[in-house]
Amino acid sequence: MELFVQILLLIGGLALIVFGADYLVEGASDIARRFGLSEFVIGLTIVGMGTSAPEMVVSIIGAIGGNADVAIGNVLGSNIFNTLLILGLTAIILPIGITVSNRRRDIPIGLLATLVFVFLGFSHSIFRLGSDGLNRIDGAVMLALFIVYLWFSIRGGRNAEAVGEAAAPERKLWVCILMVAASLAALIIGGRLFVDSATHIARMAGVSDKFIAVTVLAGGTSFPELATCIAAAIKKKGQLALGNIVGSNVFNLLLIVGCSALINPLSFDDIDVVDVAVLILSSALLLFCGRKFGRVWGGVFVLMFIAYLAYLIIQL
Repeated sequence: MELFVQILLLIGGLALIVFGADYLVEGASDIARRFGLSEFVIGLTIVGMGTSAPEMVVSIIGAIGGNADVAIGNVLGSNIFNTLLILGLTAIILPIGITVSNRRRDIPIGLLATLVFVFLGFSHSIFRLGSDGLNRIDGAVMLALFIVYLWFSIRGGRNAEAVGEAAAPERKLWVCILMVAASLAALIIGGRLFVDSATHIARMAGVSDKFIAVTVLAGGTSFPELATCIAAAIKKKGQLALGNIVGSNVFNLLLIVGCSALINPLSFDDIDVVDVAVLILSSALLLFCGRKFGRVWGGVFVLMFIAYLAYLIIQL
C-alpha cells in the first residue's frame, strides 16, 4: 500500500511539472519580447532560476542536515543531467542555433563556473592547499561571483542577438506575470513531490546517499528543466531552452552550492575523478558545436549520459 501511494505521488508530481513547464515557456517568452530581452536571457534568468528551485530546496536541506553527499551530489548530478541528457534530447527534437554571444560569452561563463566549483572544491588535491571541500569563505566567493554574473547577464540582455524570435506578444503583462508565477509554483511543488516519493522508493531499495543524490534526486530536481526544454523545443524556442540549461547550471554551481557552503562546510570526499571529468566535459563540449547544436551532437550527449549512468550503477 505504501509503495502504491508513493507511485501516485510520483505521477502527480510529474503532472504538475509538465503543466508548469508548458505555461512557463509561454509566459516567459512573452515577457522577454515585451521588455526587449532575448529568449536566451529570459531562459538564463527567470526560467533558469525558477526551474532550479527544487535543487535549491534539496541541497540546502542536505547542508542543514550536514549531508554533503546530498548537497554536492545533487548539484553535480543535476548539471550533468541538464547538459548531457536534457540538452541532448532537446537538440534531437529541435537543433539549437548557437549565436556569437553564446559562443563568446554565455557558454564560456558556464564552463568558468564549473571550473571555479572544481578548483575551490579540490583545492588540496590540485594546489595542496587546505582540504578538499568548500568552506564558508568559498561559499561567499561563489555567491559574489553569482551576483556579478546575474548583473552582467541582464545588462547585456537587451537587444541581444537571438535566433528565431517571434512576433510581439498579445497577452497583457499582468497575465504573463501570473502565468510565470503559477507555472513556477507548479514546477516547485511538482518537483518536491517527485523528489520525495522517488527518494522514498530508492531508500526502500537500499542504495547509497551518493547514488540517490546523483541519480534519483538529480534527475527528479532536473525534471522542471527537462519539461521546460522539451516544451520549448516543441514550440521552436531553442534559445530559451539553451538559456534555461546554461542559467540553471550556473545557478546550481554558484548560488546553490554557495548558499549550502555558507550554511555548513561541504566535503568532496565521495566525489571521484570520473564525476569531475564528466562535469567539465559536458560544459566544455558545447564550445565545439559550431553555429548549431544539432541532432548528431544531441545523440552524442545522450550516449555520454547513458555511459555515465552505467558507470554509477557498476559502482554500487
